[in-house]
Amino acid sequence: MKEHTQLLSELSDFLYPRSPYHGEFDPEYVLFNAHLQDFSQRVNYICGLQTGGKLSCEEAYKQIRFLWKQLKNTKNNLHIL
Repeated sequence: MKEHTQLLSELSDFLYPRSPYHGEFDPEYVLFNAHLQDFSQRVNYICGLQTGGKLSCEEAYKQIRFLWKQLKNTKNNLHIL
């Protein structure tokens, strides 16, 4: 069971890499950085799906636009300038 858990952890690290936060430590900035990294990873997947022919250009655009609006709302809710 321990090997299975380690494999899942390694797979998660591979699929969802995270970089440490480098900047002024403020909880809002750290949280926004996490959302920004998630946005970046999702856009990367959408671009890969579109390039591979699994998504149309229009659908990829709609999904990225939706993610952008979510990120913008997060920024506004955290009151980051």
